[in-house]
Amino acid sequence: MVTWRTALLLGLAALTMPLWAAPWWAAAVAGCVVLALSAVDFVLAAALRDLVLARDGDSAVRLGQSATVRLRVRNNGTRTLRADVRDAWVPSAGAVTPRGRVEVPAGTSVTLAAELTPTRRGDRPAIGVTVRSHGPLGLAFRQRREHPATPPWRLRVLPRFTSRVLLPEKTARLRVLDGTIVTRGRGQGTEFDALREYVIGDDVRSIDWRASARRSDVMVRTWRPERDRRVVCVLDTGRTSAVRIGDEPRLDAAMDAALLLASLAARAGDQVDLLAVDTAVRASVSGAGRQVLLAKLVNALAPLQPALVETDFELVVGEVLRRERKRALIVLFTALEPGALGEGLLPVLPRLVARHKVVVAATHDPVLRDLTTREPATAADVYAAAAGHRALSERARVAAALRRGGVEVVDAPATEFAGAVADAYLTLKALARL
Repeated sequence: MVTWRTALLLGLAALTMPLWAAPWWAAAVAGCVVLALSAVDFVLAAALRDLVLARDGDSAVRLGQSATVRLRVRNNGTRTLRADVRDAWVPSAGAVTPRGRVEVPAGTSVTLAAELTPTRRGDRPAIGVTVRSHGPLGLAFRQRREHPATPPWRLRVLPRFTSRVLLPEKTARLRVLDGTIVTRGRGQGTEFDALREYVIGDDVRSIDWRASARRSDVMVRTWRPERDRRVVCVLDTGRTSAVRIGDEPRLDAAMDAALLLASLAARAGDQVDLLAVDTAVRASVSGAGRQVLLAKLVNALAPLQPALVETDFELVVGEVLRRERKRALIVLFTALEPGALGEGLLPVLPRLVARHKVVVAATHDPVLRDLTTREPATAADVYAAAAGHRALSERARVAAALRRGGVEVVDAPATEFAGAVADAYLTLKALARL
């Protein structure tokens, strides 16, 4: 194939036609010369079959951060490669690739680095590499779109974990909780920790009279918060999870809260499982140790996307009951919508509450609060405020129905949602209700 330089030379030859005695013969000769030079240039261009392509770099990155993936082009031929290389990615990968021509002498290689700032979670694949090999005169080139030797690469974009900044504060509260329960003595549902000598101020109900008789001293029992409990995070990935809360889907806010809860529960000595369900089980993580828990969770959550279907809560309850034989804390991340919960969750909820402690965690857009608190200036503001009040009252009605069924409800704006879920877990742990 020829370049714009060939067309430029042909145009210049056409401009000189009036200077020749036989213009048409001169044009034919000039055209033949230019085409011959282009053919020679095409033959001298480095062959694309001699190229070897390889990739390395980052394979995972958090949403909102940048990653670097390098493409190495090696020339195993006998001619110098003068090429334009286009490394194509899906648009949501946010790839910024080098532009311009590269020269690769025979037997050497060059590395091209692509900076990627993805705009969506999930797997962002590289589409292909297009190489255009130019001749030394720049008149012709060889090109192969999507080089067959292109190495596959897939960048996994992990969910944001912006609530990580709250983890030190919640962990400190957990340590205070441990110390408070140990010094105050026994609390309902707590576990025995150790025996120690009685000191003034201890609850006399904690005295172990048998141990005191054996040691000829007054001994008291100390207790610690419940450990080795099971915490199950259930993500509703149905149609309600696709609603945008602020600048992200509700599902992403639920993921952020679930990661904070899982990290906190793991530090408290509890075992964390995760389940993502709509009309089928989309992700499942169970039995993860503390050291690998967060890595397994973020990898399982990364490819999840909302499904535009009604969530099958019968399937949700059935899966939880099948997987969790012992009592556990079930945290269901869903939406407080009368239609979805009234027809789907409420009829099957008693089966779940009978065996487990259930928390329904839902988030709403902070705009709802703003609509109901600001002073209306126009008729449109009045209607907007009425709509906000109606939405909040419907949520309150659903929450009241859930609480009557023995369910704890967490309903908070997106900016406070993760912290509110963690606080609910700490409160239940302090009351020994896990």
